[in-house]
Amino acid sequence: MKLSKLLLMAFSVSLFVSCSSDDDNDQVEYKNGFLILNEGSAGQGSVSFSSNDFNVFEKDVYTAANGSDLLGKYAQNIFFDGDRAYIIAGGSNVINVVNKYTFKLIAKIDTGLANPRYGVVKDGKAYVTNANTYFSVSNPNGNTDDYVAVINLATNTYESKINLNATGNRLVEKNGKLYITEPYNSDKLLVVNIATKALETPVAIGSSADGIEEDNGTLYILRGPYGDRSEIVKVKLADNSISRITFPESLDGAAFLDVYENKIYYTVGNSVYAIGTSATEASTTAIVTPSLGYLYGFAVNNNRIYIADSGDFKADSKAYIYSLTGSLQKELTVGVGPNGFYFN
Repeated sequence: MKLSKLLLMAFSVSLFVSCSSDDDNDQVEYKNGFLILNEGSAGQGSVSFSSNDFNVFEKDVYTAANGSDLLGKYAQNIFFDGDRAYIIAGGSNVINVVNKYTFKLIAKIDTGLANPRYGVVKDGKAYVTNANTYFSVSNPNGNTDDYVAVINLATNTYESKINLNATGNRLVEKNGKLYITEPYNSDKLLVVNIATKALETPVAIGSSADGIEEDNGTLYILRGPYGDRSEIVKVKLADNSISRITFPESLDGAAFLDVYENKIYYTVGNSVYAIGTSATEASTTAIVTPSLGYLYGFAVNNNRIYIADSGDFKADSKAYIYSLTGSLQKELTVGVGPNGFYFN
């Protein structure tokens, strides 16, 4: 249910702040909660917000804050820098820069992008993977023309690009290097040196690598290759040494991964599993298996498991929040195609 500003005031006067002279006198603050990014379909994407105690919910905070301005098609990812949030709409080749607490639009970055996917920030610059074009008979180079766009966050302008000569998708930054998974066409983990803007020697990890997290100097990467066993690949960044947890056949098709409080959480189908970061075998005992159309977004944070149901990409869908032991805490009706959770 969409709440007006007046109704939000009734919940808590602490949700309002005095803004600068170029803003409204009273502006909602979306603090102490989480954002749900809704991909949308042929129409526009959106962002929903819930307070941590679930007492405040807004289904479309971007429209609530910015009126008729459009977020863009196929919302893909949100990343943060200070009090700013950067919302990637890959179908519109735009990154919307907003205040992450008020969601008021600050700028739109709309040059130098070609199907932007995921972003990270390092020393005043954003690094955003771009899927560019896709392979086809008429475009045989579609697997090798992806790149990282370098964006100056002081001016919100595109600066340059780093060619990957490969497919680029999810990424993390650690110690001045970008680690990028290739989900489709390679068995390599890409390594980009930010200082030199050059590719370093890739790390062979296996095909269909997608989800990637860094924790205490180790990368945790989830592979779910079609027709073969899923794996969690651990890459120790000190020396790029590798160890693997190979799943049994019953866990083929693993899809999402998150690392929280010394545990690795992963999904297979609509089920969620967990093991310790030092484990050597996968768990086949699900924490929870909700009744969903398709698990399309996943995160673990604040002692909770967050799950998004893709729905049919035609109508509003659902997000579900569970305890770490699998008890349902809240069901939310969000926008079309929810695909990710982000925490303020």
